[in-house]
Amino acid sequence: MGCRKMMSFLLLLLLSLLSEAQSRAASKPNFVLIMADDLGIGDPGCYGNKTLRTPNIDRLARGGVKLTQHLAASPLCTPSRAAFMTGRYPVRSGMASKSRVGVFLFSASSGGLPNNEVTFATLLKKEGYATALIGKWHLGTHCHNNTDFCHHPSSHGFDYFHGLPVTNLRDCKAGEGSVFGSGIRLLVFVPLQVLALALLTLCALRGLGLLQVPVALLVCLALLGAGLLGALACFLHWFRPLNCFLMRGRDVSQQPLSYDNLTQRLTEDAVQFVRRNADTPFLLVFSCIQVHTALFASRDFAGKSRHGAYGDAAEEMDWGVGQILNVLEELGLTNNTLVYFTSDQGAHVEEVTTKGERHGGSNGIYKGGKGNNWEGGIRVPGLLRWPGVLQAGLEVAEPTSNMDLFPTLLSLAGAALPEDRIIDGRDLMPLLQGQSQRSDHEFLFHYCNFYLNAVRWHPRNSTSIWKAFFFTPNFSPEGANGCFPTHVCFCHGNFVTRHHPPLLFDLSRDPRERSPVTPSTEPRFWDIVATMQDAADRHAHTVQEVPNQLSLRNLLWKPWLQMCCASSSGLSCQCPREQPDRGRSP
Repeated sequence: MGCRKMMSFLLLLLLSLLSEAQSRAASKPNFVLIMADDLGIGDPGCYGNKTLRTPNIDRLARGGVKLTQHLAASPLCTPSRAAFMTGRYPVRSGMASKSRVGVFLFSASSGGLPNNEVTFATLLKKEGYATALIGKWHLGTHCHNNTDFCHHPSSHGFDYFHGLPVTNLRDCKAGEGSVFGSGIRLLVFVPLQVLALALLTLCALRGLGLLQVPVALLVCLALLGAGLLGALACFLHWFRPLNCFLMRGRDVSQQPLSYDNLTQRLTEDAVQFVRRNADTPFLLVFSCIQVHTALFASRDFAGKSRHGAYGDAAEEMDWGVGQILNVLEELGLTNNTLVYFTSDQGAHVEEVTTKGERHGGSNGIYKGGKGNNWEGGIRVPGLLRWPGVLQAGLEVAEPTSNMDLFPTLLSLAGAALPEDRIIDGRDLMPLLQGQSQRSDHEFLFHYCNFYLNAVRWHPRNSTSIWKAFFFTPNFSPEGANGCFPTHVCFCHGNFVTRHHPPLLFDLSRDPRERSPVTPSTEPRFWDIVATMQDAADRHAHTVQEVPNQLSLRNLLWKPWLQMCCASSSGLSCQCPREQPDRGRSP
């Protein structure tokens, strides 16, 4: 009898522990974070677009909270995504460039999100969450060799990764042009013209007998020109297979990537991840490849929108959002899942083809776009849905940041914030649930790459939202809404105009940033500017010097870091059919 009682006691204890574990799992919400690439705040129907069809994004807005002053921490992909993942300004992690190039362009670069940075995926994984990132990463891959994967999603808390380690570029799709046009002109065509002129001049002088020119010099000049042409030909030939590929986990699965049904393939993988993890808390980051150029759309969407190739891509991306929402409903997970939708920065207004077709989106009423800190570059869609927890149809106009997701997710999962570093994000739940009417962000700081560009101040006792620019980009041509000759605005030197005193706007009255406030129009001008300058100085003292992950050395292509699919030989790097999983994903 004693043994039976003991067995019964142990069985009851085991059942109790299992029940408690299941209860803890059930109490933790799932998280689905959807980030579009280069989608403007003026693109979704729920933000005012009447001609672009986004029924699924609009479904999120109707069923949840719409943020109307949601801000990207940076107007460029790499730094914005670093801030989103860590809850910290990208300058704190070294993910803010001091040069013109502010993002990673090569798969075999050595820079990336440092190992000492903590992502929300890492902390949620410790809380028992299954974690996946499907789509675009753009935060680095390797450090020292092509097997260390020091910057890879798997080193930052993601159990499963399927997507692009870098980004989608025009160079990845035949016939779509190149983002390296200005660089090629500067580094190849200009030197070729100089060499050609020198060679012709020396040949003419030699032929006329006016100068004794050694034949060896002429041959050297000719060989140098041929070398430049050869290097250009190699670059154009090899860039696509070496940089435009898909990965599953740590394996290259398709090289170069094929755009055929790409959105459907990634969306289906996201849906299957949800199905596999329906009984456990999960984090899914669905990082859309659309609507960054090169634009693409499957047969079901190509030519169907009223906005050309851009509209086709945006409407297909919206379809993908709908598929994820549908599987949540099918599995009965909707009421226990927080869904968040945003864009990494504003629309790229300079994306115009040689035929004059716009390949960039709409930033609505807002000035500027991707690459600059006018509102069009940083004010992005922000939608959060959690039925029964967040009020459907609520609009919040307070300043919020994509860095806020970090502390929000951790709080909901019962995880503690790291105490060994500054977290710049703030928990959104008090604001979203109406427990607070004010944003916890009194000040927000807007960086143009490494450089502090502007400060936003929402005084506690005022409805005003002040924004002070220390410098602004020089738009070109005159009267344009962007920097069209350089394809994106730069952050220093002759590309900007510095302002002393700062250029001041009250966004509550002038959201289009058309009429700067002056001492003659605002009696408190100097006090406002002094307060904002003091906040900027205090913030600057909290920023420590860290290794620059986007230095020229870290940005350059390194052959020893190059990845090729297992079935290829040498640097042929060709496996056009996507390879299946080598191991079962979570």
